[in-house]
Formats: sequence, structure tokens, C-alpha cells
Amino acid sequence: MRPAIATASRKPGLPRPGFRVLGVLLLGSLSTLPSVAPAQVVAAGDYLARMDADGDGRVALVEYQDWLSYAFDAMDRNRDGRLVPDELPGGRGAAISRVEHRARLATAFNRQDANRDGYLSAKELAAPPR
Repeated sequence: MRPAIATASRKPGLPRPGFRVLGVLLLGSLSTLPSVAPAQVVAAGDYLARMDADGDGRVALVEYQDWLSYAFDAMDRNRDGRLVPDELPGGRGAAISRVEHRARLATAFNRQDANRDGYLSAKELAAPPR
């Protein structure tokens, strides 16, 4: 008799990045960076635990930006802080600087920060993009 294999199922309503550029960056890099891509996350608390670099139980803007910039950094092959079309998935798209990318992430962070305390809780991370 074969032992049962436990599998984690994806729970509905998990947060998804609200930017097309970010989605393209993340999806494009996952296939090329299996060791850098985050492990499967099945609950909002998991997102918080992975993003919360200082372990204070909440996610600050810089932690959010750092966590969601791994794909950008991996695709920036020449390390000039700018993604140009030949570094983007499919070899096309508008160029974007790391500064612009982080500014877009800050906008998403601020929309998710429902109580305007400057941090994201597990509940705010789990909320649909606003």
C-alpha cells in the first residue's frame, strides 16, 4: 500500500501583485530562477513571514519592495539598474528603471495599507488589490 502524499492547495483570495510590469517580471523570471523563486505560499501569514525581514510581524515598504524586486534584479543582466527590451520576457516591452519599478511597488503598497499605518499586516496582504 502506498503512503498518502500530502499536498498544499492554493487558497482562494490570496493577494496577487497589482502591476502588469511586476507580473511580467515575476512570471518571466520564475522559469529562469528556480532557486531564487519563493516557495509555495498557502496563507497570507506565509506571505507576511517571508516578506518580514526584521521579524516584527508586519511588512514595511522597503521589505515589500525588496521582496517583490527579486525578479527585476535577476533580469537586469548588465546590472545597470534598468531593464531594456532585450532583458524583458519576450524581448519586448517598455524600458523601466529600478527606481521606477520601486515607485510602482510603493504605489501598490500604499493602496494595500488600508489603515495607513505605513505597514502591511497579514490581513492587508490578503486583501484584493485596491
